Amino acid sequence: MFISEKEIEVRYAETDQMGVVYHANYVIWLEIGRTQLIKDLGFSYAGLEKDGYLSPVTNVNINYKSSVRYGETVVVRTWIESHGKLRTTYGYEIVHEDGSVASSATSEHVVVNKDNFRPVSLKKVHPEWDAKYTEIAKVMD
Repeated sequence: MFISEKEIEVRYAETDQMGVVYHANYVIWLEIGRTQLIKDLGFSYAGLEKDGYLSPVTNVNINYKSSVRYGETVVVRTWIESHGKLRTTYGYEIVHEDGSVASSATSEHVVVNKDNFRPVSLKKVHPEWDAKYTEIAKVMD
């Protein structure tokens, strides 16, 4: 299984009054991790958009296990949990410097035509991208 890693330095603006990262910022970190995975595989989400397609989120699930605080550095680990004809599920872990897991998450995405938002198979618009996802997916749909 291919796992992409992206280091995040926690910024003060991402925390609440207690110095703990505000929960909504984890979703931003997931997006950073997903974008890094795509880049590490040699593809570009911006390129997908330029070609007339989007990949909206259809579901996000985050399990918070321990707090992340201002001044820490965490690593976002991202992989393809499952990949099917229309839906891709990304898996994530946000990991403290000591290796303990701060949170785990998944996000589900579909590819849609930018003009009409109709779902389209990644295999149809980028067969090489689809083949790579199929190759590295943890679970096949």
